[in-house]
Amino acid sequence: MTTQTPSRWSWIMLVSRISLFIGIQAVFAFGFLLGGAKDAWDKSANWWPFAVTLTNLLCLFLLVRLFNKERKNFWDIFRVQKEHVKSDLLVLLGVMIILGPVSYFPNVLLGGYLFGDPQRTLDLLVRPLPLWAAYASLILFPFTQGLAELPTYFAYVMPEFESQGMPGWLAVTVPSLVLGLQHIGVPFLFNAPYLLWRGLMFIPFAFLVGIVLRWRPRLLPYLATIHVLMDMSFAAMLLK
Repeated sequence: MTTQTPSRWSWIMLVSRISLFIGIQAVFAFGFLLGGAKDAWDKSANWWPFAVTLTNLLCLFLLVRLFNKERKNFWDIFRVQKEHVKSDLLVLLGVMIILGPVSYFPNVLLGGYLFGDPQRTLDLLVRPLPLWAAYASLILFPFTQGLAELPTYFAYVMPEFESQGMPGWLAVTVPSLVLGLQHIGVPFLFNAPYLLWRGLMFIPFAFLVGIVLRWRPRLLPYLATIHVLMDMSFAAMLLK
């Protein structure tokens, strides 16, 4: 059997999100610079929820086009398979019991180790925004995240890698690793401990989600919904 090289679009989508996060933040920074701000990059970091939202919209556009190219309907990946609801919810309960600690403890432990106080990490992430922007972020950021993030890595890149000859373990590992590392761009700050914290904090979470979705892809709509709720609870902090 001949092993094919994953298509260029697989690799483009793999790095699209982190590239767009930083690129869009740079556009915001350029705007602040033109407005005379001396701390243009730091001001641009405050607007990371909008950089993420714009990234998600661009990724959604590309995903729909790529699925159509393969004569598939992108929105079908969010369709709940009613005949499996009971068993899927039972599995989901078990997954959530593991996901909670896996998403929380690396964040807190790394933050404490690198900064001495995990609260300092929140100060870098929960940044001031005008009230209208904070309210907009409460809706736009979480919902577009749910639609775009997991589908990019695990409904397009991972299956595409595997279908074109990449070993299963590697097809899970590569997008999971990039999913975790992409957080250095949300927002991107020139701060080494912060970049280390952001880059590593979600690696275990990303691998667990990748493994689960390779094993049972039909859990995607449930995990996407959980993703929306998690991000909405975080976005609510911006209102403070």
